[in-house]
Amino acid sequence: MGKLERDPPVIDIFLDPGEYFVGDHRYQVRTLLGSCVSMIVWHPRLQFGAMSHFLLAQRQRPLSSDAEGLDGKYADESLQLMLRELMHAGVPVEQCQAKVFGGGNMFPDHALPEALKVGLHNGQAALALCKLHGLTVVAQDLFGDGHREIIFNVRKGEVWVRQTAAGCVRPSEN
Repeated sequence: MGKLERDPPVIDIFLDPGEYFVGDHRYQVRTLLGSCVSMIVWHPRLQFGAMSHFLLAQRQRPLSSDAEGLDGKYADESLQLMLRELMHAGVPVEQCQAKVFGGGNMFPDHALPEALKVGLHNGQAALALCKLHGLTVVAQDLFGDGHREIIFNVRKGEVWVRQTAAGCVRPSEN
């Protein structure tokens, strides 16, 4: 009788705030988000992808022209870092899909001024950046109240989301 072939074991990666990851089908990436946002860029045919966990939409003061000082804490810089590594790995970024998650309101019982709605600004920045870079957003789960747990399977491109306010686990739309 022949030996059954199985998928190789998945390597699990956990992202802390300000971190990002780029890798192939062997990986599964997870994180916990409050007002932070994760942008995922995935190439379906190559089963290669990237995921960020950024804290703020942008720096208060602009970055100098020296690109070596990029920081994954900021939406625009984390996306630049991921796109750079994807291109370095030979992934045609123009063929990638994007998925965006997070931006929760962590203080739903408090009326906050517009400037302090960090989750809202983060989610809006992520969507605008995807559009700016020509990335089609095929799935998103943004805003609302509370935390989210995100699990991204790079092999299949699936993203699982659990939001504490909802109390259930559900797959993203794509």
